Amino acid sequence: MAPKVLVSDKLSETAVQIFRDRGIDVDFMPDLGKDKDKLAEVIGQYDGLAIRSATKATAKLLEKADNLKVIGRAGIGTDNVDKEAASKKGVIVMNTPFGNMITTAEHAIAMMFAVARQIPEASESTHAGKWEKSKFMGVELTNKTLGVIGAGNIGGIVCDRARGLKMKVVAYDPFLSEEKANKMGVEKVELDTLLARADFITLHVPFTDATANILSKENLAKTKKGVRIINCARGGLVDEEALAELLKSGHVAGAAFDVFSEEPAKENALFNLPNVVCTPHLGAATTEAQENVALQVAEQMSNYLLTGAVENALNMPSVTAEEAKVMGPWIKLADHLGAFSGQMTDEPIKAINILYDGVVADMNLAALNCAVVAGIMKKANPDVNMVSAPVVAKERGIQISTTNQDKSGTFDGYIKVTVVTDKRERSIAGTVFSDGKPRFIQIKGINIDAEIGANMLYTTNEDVPGIIGTLGQTLGDNGVNIANFTLGRADVGGEAIALLYVDEPVPAEARAKLAETDMFRQIKPLAFDVA
Repeated sequence: MAPKVLVSDKLSETAVQIFRDRGIDVDFMPDLGKDKDKLAEVIGQYDGLAIRSATKATAKLLEKADNLKVIGRAGIGTDNVDKEAASKKGVIVMNTPFGNMITTAEHAIAMMFAVARQIPEASESTHAGKWEKSKFMGVELTNKTLGVIGAGNIGGIVCDRARGLKMKVVAYDPFLSEEKANKMGVEKVELDTLLARADFITLHVPFTDATANILSKENLAKTKKGVRIINCARGGLVDEEALAELLKSGHVAGAAFDVFSEEPAKENALFNLPNVVCTPHLGAATTEAQENVALQVAEQMSNYLLTGAVENALNMPSVTAEEAKVMGPWIKLADHLGAFSGQMTDEPIKAINILYDGVVADMNLAALNCAVVAGIMKKANPDVNMVSAPVVAKERGIQISTTNQDKSGTFDGYIKVTVVTDKRERSIAGTVFSDGKPRFIQIKGINIDAEIGANMLYTTNEDVPGIIGTLGQTLGDNGVNIANFTLGRADVGGEAIALLYVDEPVPAEARAKLAETDMFRQIKPLAFDVA
């Protein structure tokens, strides 16, 4: 029986035809996604669901999707899909991460031109027959300094286009190496330096805990007088209320926003202010981009439903069905090792060195490498997956090397990940026990045996009495239950580490209390996807 796919959003007819040509039974109902009740009634009939942004694949909907195997999102953003619920349901979530990069970058450049020359206001005035030539005095882009926050896929294209416009480009991106910045022809700077020097600032980062409100009231106050700010990335990156006040005072000369903290944006502090250009989230809205992502998602879903091949999956490794049976626990371990390294590393990464020992050395190392790199890069970009992670790493100039060797130690196999920065090298190793559960077995050369949990706390300290008691007492006083407690040390009186598996995230107050004891050199909360 042929697989059955529902297209519940507006994909192109060409994309729908791809399903038909591949022998897949497809129902094209482009307005169904807006009717959540009707969608819930019929979703149980389908093996695949192809969507854009109108359809909301919620946990409630997924409860009804008893036959669903794959959700394909034509585009990069998957905020409208409950990925945790999909994973629990066994539904693969795919996106098309590279289909609209150029379109979004071009929109940012267009918005920069529009705000530099006040084009929307001048157009409205001229349409009204006012001919207010002296009112709309603009500025040139040539020789101006563009500050790019986030120099990844889209930000990198913006840097390239800006250099073509003869702008001076400075970039802030914790994962951008000096070598890569030099190749891009941009100057890598810290955020405060960018804020002080830039004539234009454009944002190209995902919305994460680290980037939320990155242009806060405090940071906006550090900007150069007369700056113009462009946001075509994600809402919530800029304090819109604070920006509105600076626009009114004249400190900020203009702003151009395609995204807003609340969408659809019916009201916003930036609306109706002079020299503020607003568009309704049009970054990916070109004919070419919409067609490209629609065709890509149709091909990806067809390949999976017909052959089991997995491409651009956000919640499943890109491996064959046969490999997944054996490699599943090792892929999960690789992701955990990467996640630990990524969460522990704040400076630009120059290289990632991965060692495979014993039984794991004969597996699909390319897929395992992708899992490690994806784990590392998720700190900067939660939407990264096993397919896109190596591309993201390459764009940031990160060198990835792999070594495999015959069994050399106690374990039948293990993986060791070493992250190299200008300041240090940090390594962690892990294995998979016979019960199929990944474990950490070594950190910074110190042997341990640590179960991996969703919430963990990592500390380093001098090997002195009282560490266990202090950790237990402090966490207990703050209502944090310890599920597993692992200790290790280099030698007596030397460097020691503790890795605690806790039932809930350790609150900032508890971490502050630990810091006040002066017993710990490092106190780091960690989170892992153990679903």
